[in-house]
Amino acid sequence: MKFSPHSLAVAAALIALAGCATRPTEGTTEINLVAINDLHGHLEADKFTYAGVGEKKERTVQAGGIDTLGAALQAWRKEDRELLLVGAGDMIGASPALSAMWADEPTIGALDLLGLQVSSVGNHEFDQGRIELLRQQKGGCASPRAEKACKFDGAWGGAKFDYLAANVIDANTRKPLLPPYRILESKGVKIAFIGAVLKDTAEVVASANIAGLQFGDEAEAVNRLLPELRKQGVGVFVVLLHQGGRTAAEFDKQYCDDLEGDLVPVVRKLDPAIKLVISGHSHKGYLCKVDGKLVTQAQMGGHMLSRIKLVVDRQTNQVVDVSARNVVMEKGAFGSDPRAEAYLAKVRQRGNAELAKPVARIAVPAVTRDAKGGDESALGNLVADATLFGGRPYGAQIAFMNTGGIRATLETGEGNVVSKGQALAVLPFGNTTTVMNLTGAQIRALLEQQWVGDKAETRGLLQVSEGFTYQYDLRKPAGQRVLEASLNGIPLDDNASYRVAANNFLAEGGDAFPMFAKGTNRAETGIRDIDSLNAYLARREQDQKPAGLAPAQPRIVRVR
Repeated sequence: MKFSPHSLAVAAALIALAGCATRPTEGTTEINLVAINDLHGHLEADKFTYAGVGEKKERTVQAGGIDTLGAALQAWRKEDRELLLVGAGDMIGASPALSAMWADEPTIGALDLLGLQVSSVGNHEFDQGRIELLRQQKGGCASPRAEKACKFDGAWGGAKFDYLAANVIDANTRKPLLPPYRILESKGVKIAFIGAVLKDTAEVVASANIAGLQFGDEAEAVNRLLPELRKQGVGVFVVLLHQGGRTAAEFDKQYCDDLEGDLVPVVRKLDPAIKLVISGHSHKGYLCKVDGKLVTQAQMGGHMLSRIKLVVDRQTNQVVDVSARNVVMEKGAFGSDPRAEAYLAKVRQRGNAELAKPVARIAVPAVTRDAKGGDESALGNLVADATLFGGRPYGAQIAFMNTGGIRATLETGEGNVVSKGQALAVLPFGNTTTVMNLTGAQIRALLEQQWVGDKAETRGLLQVSEGFTYQYDLRKPAGQRVLEASLNGIPLDDNASYRVAANNFLAEGGDAFPMFAKGTNRAETGIRDIDSLNAYLARREQDQKPAGLAPAQPRIVRVR
């Protein structure tokens, strides 16, 4: 196999780092872990741009893919056959079409092939509801998305690895939905891996999918397990926490001390005996210290893996040292893994024929979700218009779309033709459309919910459909920022009722937009967002008005 000069440099650096690694002293044992988080069904490599410590210029490489991950793990297991592969959630959900079209079963199968042992559950594991999550874990074909389940490889036997969730409780039974922990052994040392998901999961998952579940405080759920684990002879505890932070530090800086975000107070509340927290959710690569604990995250999509070493004192059964580094999974840098390559080839063969089918021709080679410094994007406008199109038979006049639900730029092939796979990459959740009545005053209040507090921070402005426009001024106090709002040039009447369309996630108050939940005369259409998008693109082509061009006039205007 041929290697690029950069690939050889990466390999040399890894060898050098391995030679400098901390060696266990007499009476201690070294445990090797590899951690992955937020894979999101990325079975194939894609572009990844990064710069490490001391690198002034960013580089762009092909990174990730289960074949690359398999090759790296194969090489590292030659160094330590007892290496443990663990995860920090969102292994599935918001996945590319190659995984999403088969209910993410190919990704779970790939993780089994890679030897994943345990993973905390992430918020995206709840995207299709508890029934589907438990089916994916335990097996079977009874699924809320029967058109996808068990269609990839026949009968589904379930994941071989364990999903863990110490802080997710069934409100009826008062028992954990999933195991809170699993004890694994390496070099004769028992290690307890404790899983938890962000306590605010209810704010980012459709409420119908988590009905009857309670999400408790992450640190409290973890800490109360330690006495039980100690009775089982465990003195080494690793927290797999699907909650994230942010830092200005490079992904490979050892070690940052400026970690911020919701993750930090959780780590500070953890028992001092916990020396390692493997995190996820924020899609940021970092290696940081918080109150003496090492906190890691390995970006997302399989672009990197975290290599972690625990040094354990055999006499005290406690961790005396922990170290880590994040390694970019550059394609071709780790040799090959024939089993992973064969598996990926099988998935591609099964999926590509269906995904390659054309949907429609559009006006441009790609429609981007990048707002380019503004408040709306060409793709946001397009998806909102498609949502309105799907809701028209139910009287829809206005449609809204959350930016977080748009997962990728809409790419095209030859002749600007969009394929099924390219469309599905944009809207992989399988959300359905809900149409409801909101008054003009409620719509204004809804728009005010886009900003948080006096600082006017936004989670990403809602994208709006054609014909609806408004202005806003961030210099105004909270609750008074929305100025003019109109539909087809006519100002909204606070007392009039309007038919509003949104995906079911938003319609239930998701993404912290509770005003949607107050809508009346609700019509649960059952129309999938991806079907509305495909039908809208096809209609525009049929009408000889191909979609994709940005509107001549902005729909959202900021007054400065």
